[in-house]
Amino acid sequence: MACSALYRQSKLGQSLVDALDQLVEEGKLPPQLALRVLDEYDQVVLDALENKVTAKGTLKGHLDIYRYCDNVWTFIVSDATFRLAPTQNSPRRDEQEVKVDQCKIVVVDQRLAPNADKE
Repeated sequence: MACSALYRQSKLGQSLVDALDQLVEEGKLPPQLALRVLDEYDQVVLDALENKVTAKGTLKGHLDIYRYCDNVWTFIVSDATFRLAPTQNSPRRDEQEVKVDQCKIVVVDQRLAPNADKE
């Protein structure tokens, strides 16, 4: 799996895959177009995260599980608090805070991934 395809495992990505699968099954969308839509989604999400994110985030919580396999770190954190602070280039000026009972964080070093996308 290419690094950018990891975003398909997010809630938004899963919803897109489910919707495309349903359209393909109903014969309303050719399978080749569905794959093209997913490829475009991968590129748009990757571009947005690389070029349009204008906040610095911090995370505090209890680290329950961590593992490292094939250049992918996975962290399970409970009682997590995320703080997003705007950077100088950000149009927002207020700090945001989100608290969750549990979260899963997947981190990939794209430079080291064996199937890293070449641009």
